[in-house]
Amino acid sequence: MAERPSSPSGPLRPVELATAAVLGGIAVALSVLGWLLPHASVVQALGAVPIGLLAYRHRPRAVVAAAVAGCVVSFLVAGTGPAYSVVTCAIVGGVVGDTKRRRRGAWTLAAVTAVLAPVLAAAADALLVVFSASRALALDQIRHMGRGVTGVAARIPALRGASLGANRLIDIALRDWWATIALLVIVGLVVGVTIAWVVLGSVLARLAWMVPVDLLEAPDDRRPVAPLPVSMRDVAFRYPQAGCNALEGIDLRLEGVEMVAVVGSNGSGKSTLTRILAGRAPTAGEVVRAGAAGLGHTGGTALVSQRPESQVLGVRVADDVVWGLPPGMTVDVEALLRSVGLAGMEARDTATLSGGQMQRLAIAAALARRPRLLLSDESTAMLDAEGRRDVTSLLAGLPATRPMTVVHVTHRAEEAGAADRVVRLSRGRMLDGADDEPAIATADVPARADPPAAAPQPPSTGGEVAGSKVLLRVEGVFHTYAQGTPWAQPALRGVDLAVGEGDGLLVVGGNGSGKSTLAWILAGLLQPSQGSCLLGGRPVSSQVGAVALAFQHARLQLQRPTVGADVMAAAGVGPDAMADALADMGFDPAFAARSIDQLSGGEMRRVALAGLLAHRPQVVILDEPLAGLDLPSREGLLGLLARLRRQGVTLIVISHDLEGMGSVCERIVRLDRGQIATGNVAATPATGAGVGH
Repeated sequence: MAERPSSPSGPLRPVELATAAVLGGIAVALSVLGWLLPHASVVQALGAVPIGLLAYRHRPRAVVAAAVAGCVVSFLVAGTGPAYSVVTCAIVGGVVGDTKRRRRGAWTLAAVTAVLAPVLAAAADALLVVFSASRALALDQIRHMGRGVTGVAARIPALRGASLGANRLIDIALRDWWATIALLVIVGLVVGVTIAWVVLGSVLARLAWMVPVDLLEAPDDRRPVAPLPVSMRDVAFRYPQAGCNALEGIDLRLEGVEMVAVVGSNGSGKSTLTRILAGRAPTAGEVVRAGAAGLGHTGGTALVSQRPESQVLGVRVADDVVWGLPPGMTVDVEALLRSVGLAGMEARDTATLSGGQMQRLAIAAALARRPRLLLSDESTAMLDAEGRRDVTSLLAGLPATRPMTVVHVTHRAEEAGAADRVVRLSRGRMLDGADDEPAIATADVPARADPPAAAPQPPSTGGEVAGSKVLLRVEGVFHTYAQGTPWAQPALRGVDLAVGEGDGLLVVGGNGSGKSTLAWILAGLLQPSQGSCLLGGRPVSSQVGAVALAFQHARLQLQRPTVGADVMAAAGVGPDAMADALADMGFDPAFAARSIDQLSGGEMRRVALAGLLAHRPQVVILDEPLAGLDLPSREGLLGLLARLRRQGVTLIVISHDLEGMGSVCERIVRLDRGQIATGNVAATPATGAGVGH
């Protein structure tokens, strides 16, 4: 069970704001739905459940924030009735959630309800006195509902007398409306509390393992924002319930205008180091700063994470760049977007951006805050070769044009080579001198996977299959996001493609070329706007699950608290098969007990792949499987995929990284602006040369 929230004072933390926004929104939707639909009062009562979950997890001020925002939204959408319903849900949910968090029983809840009931009844009467139009509407609803029921009953001879008596009671209730409303409020409160108590108990039992973790939680620091200089002295960090330290004995100082690269294998502590630089307190050692880290504040610290979808908040690209900036602060959005490779995209809907484009947008939004310390945690992982060069050049050039220090976490030698100095981590410790482990991927290092049986062949213009039975066929596929709206964005234009049994197909193309959209259509998770995608002659959308898809952002596929539980649930296998799947990914047996939220981005990717591959599917689509992986992990994954090919598994790989892909894929198809590019591709998977837009 969860304990009392750890921060009894201070402003709402980001995790509290995010949770209040989501759960408050659910409560608003249920309240409005219950008000508009006839005989749907129970739906309104369920609106207290998400608020109860919020009260159980976080401080009362988070409930207040959700209630105020929800009340305003519901009033603007549907008037005073739903607004009052949201307030009631907040009170009921807050009381029930707080009671459960304090581990009190039903008798405590009954006592609190007995005190609240007359207070809420009096408040409802007072509101209806002030808002006479709302009172008339409420009484009309009671009259029409009652007359409707008695009218039906009057048609039944045996109930005709009872219906006349009921009509007299309705007249009395309307005459003494203040007593009627008070009674309805009291009965509704008792029913709502009972429903919330029972349902919330069931919800909490199912979500007991899902404790929200704020990886960037930092102690209150009321000093002026001044993240530099910063010194770490014998710093160590251990995550809750972890068996060992994620960092240990770290001594590091940042003070100048420079770019610092942080390199190391997956799980070496790179992301943990960036979180401490962003303001999180270590569990041992000392971090000394000139002032507050000021994460997200102007002139403070900015962090671009491995998962840009968690940082993009605006509906339009231009809105996201200035989201959360202080009033009156001017930003040259056009120039900022141009500098990160998103020129002319100010009006684009952020939902239509590819993963790489989202990453560029996250960098632009970070730079809009004019940070003194910019933390880039694998910010180039989802970019194509040209994009990586551009963003690396941008990051390396920032200290020369702005008074800032850039800390860039990377696996790539060419990116580390652009830095003024390199910090190497291994198993949570800093390495002295040369890199003692092959953690950095280089463009000229071949993967240790088996060589392909034959040289890769360039694709024909339509991506036909030669010499094998067609398994997947795409014919005349077009897809447009937000079709029929002013924000319509074409993603695919007339794609024709065939994939044979046992085929190995590599799909390449620049960011925004439509690769991920094609992957979702091939997996049946997205219906094309036009055209068809058939698996075995039937629409793949009617066979969801027959084609396994490894998402570009692996965290979206991890649904269990621990690594072992997630792999077993995803693949439907037992502990032995789970252990074998983790071993194929390079993990030892003890890794199965690790918490999902303690994994690095690369580790999450390998765990998600383990869950998919343990099921031994016939067709596997991998969207950017090498992003965020260190060199040994890349080599191990490529070797595993090569073995799967030899076992007859059909593989479709979408990737910016071509090194070693010749051992996995025999054909290559290039997408350019949503179309299959004509002519020969400039590079094959064997050579690893760059693929342009």
